[in-house]
Amino acid sequence: MIHLMTKLVFQLSIIIIAAKLFGFLVSRYLKQSSVLGEIVAGMIIGPFALGSIPLAMFGGESLFIIPHGAAIPIMPELEGFATVASIVLLFLSGLETDLKTFLRFAGVGALVGLGGVIVSFFLGAGSAILFIPGVSHWMEPKALFMGIIATATSVGITARILSEQRELSSPEGVTILSAAVLDDVIGIILLAIVVGLTKTGSSGGVEWSLVGSIALKAVGFWLGSTVIGIVLAPRLTKRLKRLKDLDALAMISLGLALLLAGFSEKAGLAMIIGAYVMGLALSSTDVAEDIRHRLEGLYNFIVPIFFCVMGMMVDFAVMRKVLGYGLLYAALGVAGKLVGAGGFSLFGGFNLRGAYRIGAGMLPRGEVTLIMASLGLSTGVLDSGLFGVAVIAMFISSLVAPPVLLRAFKGGSGYKGEMAEGGDSELKSIGFEMPSEALAGFVLTRLLEAFREADFFPRRLDHQNPVYTLQKDAVHITLYLDGANITCNVPPAQESFVRLLLTEEILSLKELFRSVEKVAESDSVERNIIGNLFESNEQND
Repeated sequence: MIHLMTKLVFQLSIIIIAAKLFGFLVSRYLKQSSVLGEIVAGMIIGPFALGSIPLAMFGGESLFIIPHGAAIPIMPELEGFATVASIVLLFLSGLETDLKTFLRFAGVGALVGLGGVIVSFFLGAGSAILFIPGVSHWMEPKALFMGIIATATSVGITARILSEQRELSSPEGVTILSAAVLDDVIGIILLAIVVGLTKTGSSGGVEWSLVGSIALKAVGFWLGSTVIGIVLAPRLTKRLKRLKDLDALAMISLGLALLLAGFSEKAGLAMIIGAYVMGLALSSTDVAEDIRHRLEGLYNFIVPIFFCVMGMMVDFAVMRKVLGYGLLYAALGVAGKLVGAGGFSLFGGFNLRGAYRIGAGMLPRGEVTLIMASLGLSTGVLDSGLFGVAVIAMFISSLVAPPVLLRAFKGGSGYKGEMAEGGDSELKSIGFEMPSEALAGFVLTRLLEAFREADFFPRRLDHQNPVYTLQKDAVHITLYLDGANITCNVPPAQESFVRLLLTEEILSLKELFRSVEKVAESDSVERNIIGNLFESNEQND
């Protein structure tokens, strides 16, 4: 046991260093998501690459030795870390879901999300039937998993680009965000059904009664726990706030997410479903942003481990054999979102330009894709080759989406109705520059608190970049930090209010800085500190 724990410590040290280093390099120099760098790090240090080199300190064994007879090529202890990381990831994803926006634009968002899921699923599952040996039916687990993996959407990249282009509150932007929420929900429910079928041992024959019962259980668990959570969450957080310790509140919330994840697994579903539901339930409370902020350190520590471990599961020898299918699968995934999400948006009041923008906005895939693929790998449904196919699809979509999306939003309106007049193109931009990035970050925190006190609901859209949406009823504001510059995009009707709020906050900061200057100008504080220092030294002598 000591040997295993020692090896686990060495593994985690290498994983953390490699993931952070490659994530930084990819983000800084390639201007891509750090997730891609973390996955590449895992591929390089994993058991199919450098991690296979024998080391004398481990008795001639490699650091990342592949356990004999294991379904996945990593130690069970490391798999446990990755599982907890996936729970943290999905809990925060649910926590960052803008439930009000989702409900407000549920109609067209549901249409777009459903279209993207349906077309992507059938293209993914159909490709499995055509190109994976031994798969001949839609209801076979491999076909189902490849179909579900094709439905996943990661809106983080899209949100960042839309924010930079001031299109986050445009008809297309809001529709993409709401559709992405529904996309995740449907995908997770479908995943629960497939995992349930896998655990019952179904391997091909269509037992519709079994499918129906598992689907009912999955939907019932998700819907029931979500409704109960949303109803009870405000009361729960109200009582927890009596602790007057937001760190404790955040940790208890995470504990509840782990608890619900465990119940989800016991119910025959996937752990990530329970974690996502708990985050979704807490997302509409007034402490959601505080919880997210206090778990950010944990996120930055443990989630890169998950992505790095996902990269370690890529077998290069097997991946070469499926490269052709991987490229085809990635292309079908792109087509599924463009045709499905984009095509269905035509029935929601968008023209062809708007439909193309929405389809492009739904292209990126990320963490959910890897979680789904890893579940398929751990259950034995997918092999390392098909897992590699999912990684290829994620890489290609993440690289293709930014330039396609930037090009798509050039030109006129993409919406036929009056809603087009409310897009970000007519928003007023209020920006100012601070003397330093550190001061800008401090001011941003103060501004978020000021908006929260004005009953706005803040939501951070991207962990790597400080981009926030602030919502109060029908008012939608974007606030983001770029270096030392703070920019706020507001509807014209709210410009006066926001300028007044910003002015009040700046005046408050000036008063604070004057107080600090008085302290700096006074020698009494320094004399007291230095005097006490010498007195302390004399007493020690």
